[in-house]
Amino acid sequence: MRGEDAVRLRPPRNAVDERAVTWWRSRLLATTAVPVVVLAVLGAFIEPARFWLLVPAAAVAAVGLACTAFFPSWWFRVHRWEVTEDAVYVRSGALWQEWRIAPMSRIQTVDTSRGPLEQAFRLATVTVTTASSKGALRIEGLDHELAADLAERLTAITQATPGDAT
Repeated sequence: MRGEDAVRLRPPRNAVDERAVTWWRSRLLATTAVPVVVLAVLGAFIEPARFWLLVPAAAVAAVGLACTAFFPSWWFRVHRWEVTEDAVYVRSGALWQEWRIAPMSRIQTVDTSRGPLEQAFRLATVTVTTASSKGALRIEGLDHELAADLAERLTAITQATPGDAT
């Protein structure tokens, strides 16, 4: 069924790849490690400020490890995506969930990207750019082959979809 009745806000059906959990954990650990290492090294060399540097290092490490243990599993349960003949549906976020729809007639470009960590986990991100002031839709944590197939499929669907006259 095509038309305005077919495109409405609803939960997307597909989960991201399970490897995304490990990818997100790796990103959080790397983000946590940088300030912890800097504070710990400074604390080791600057004796008068050792306490004031090592306590924040321990606090940042504790918070970072707690986030690393908790958030990736939660994100995996929340992040969803789906592509139909009419639209791209994306739901993301942990505390502030965002549900977005991009009608095929509004899609301008479809891109895939793979950062170094994504490459290590054989994952990719598909970015769907529309004319929306809200910005592009991003589907992160997809198997890299699925992402390539999805980009190809979206390109074919959007080429076959008449543009929106509004």
